[in-house]
Amino acid sequence: MRDTWLVSGGAGYIGAHVVRSLQAAGADAVVIDDLSTGDIGRVQVPFVEGDIADWRLVADTMRQYRITGVVHLAADKQVEESMREPLTYYRRNVVNLMQLLTAMAHAEVGRLVFSSSAAVYGMVDSPLVGEDHPTRPINPYGETKLIGEWLIRDQARATGLRFAALRYFNVAGTASPELADLGRTNLIPMVFDALDRGDQPVIFGGQHPTPDGTCVRDFIHVQDLADAHVAAIAALDEPGASHVFNVGCGRGYSVREVIEMVAEVSGRSIEPRVGAARPGDPAMVVADTARISRTLGWHPRHDLREMVRSAWHAQPRQVSASRG
Repeated sequence: MRDTWLVSGGAGYIGAHVVRSLQAAGADAVVIDDLSTGDIGRVQVPFVEGDIADWRLVADTMRQYRITGVVHLAADKQVEESMREPLTYYRRNVVNLMQLLTAMAHAEVGRLVFSSSAAVYGMVDSPLVGEDHPTRPINPYGETKLIGEWLIRDQARATGLRFAALRYFNVAGTASPELADLGRTNLIPMVFDALDRGDQPVIFGGQHPTPDGTCVRDFIHVQDLADAHVAAIAALDEPGASHVFNVGCGRGYSVREVIEMVAEVSGRSIEPRVGAARPGDPAMVVADTARISRTLGWHPRHDLREMVRSAWHAQPRQVSASRG
């Protein structure tokens, strides 16, 4: 029998890519999404509109479709918003995960791939951060993701749940235009949005302890990230499997370097302005990807230029035609 994976948040930017990668690998997928940020137009598999907070609905869905594993992506993910609305983040990222785990236990579904985040590390004092680095998140978003890892680990100890927690770094690009990032909270879409409006992109903080004073991040193409989920699933075959993996490129780019890449790809002259640093933003976070490469044989295949180019060409035409 083919595996059938329930993808929570599967109508979202990352989720839609994960669904396609699952299908390409020969698995079936079912999406559950409340469509608060997702787009039903991305979904080409069986779909259930609903909130994972409703564990009975989730458990019934698992039984109906004979789900064999869950990829859990549904969560809130904006650092700045989490500083302003911590209770919302704890409810949607922690309490809802508890409900999902409850549903899995009732439906006897024993495999889980969890969308975690590099935000669990907080302020990093080394050029590369490995999975064994101390986890000291500095914002509620990162705290909720770390608590999520703890919940899953403890449920695994109690029930034999097999899991992989993927600590995403900064996701960008698209595999095809219809799956593009529709939000405007990630750096590259934020720069596109400023160009569309004829505004200067804003750099949040110009005096960080980095080479050019702007934050340094590790960017990962969304297709590489989706493929990492499929690789992680293969690692859940063994009883007692419990994994934590960084998913990044292992190369840092400053915010200013990313904006310069957007200018190069778009052919625009871009003069960003420097604003105040955002609360909860670490200065530098770059992945050590040795563990996932060694354990799963996974390696990123796309560089920053390909991320920016794919995202740029997926934008609506009025963006590409806007004034520089």
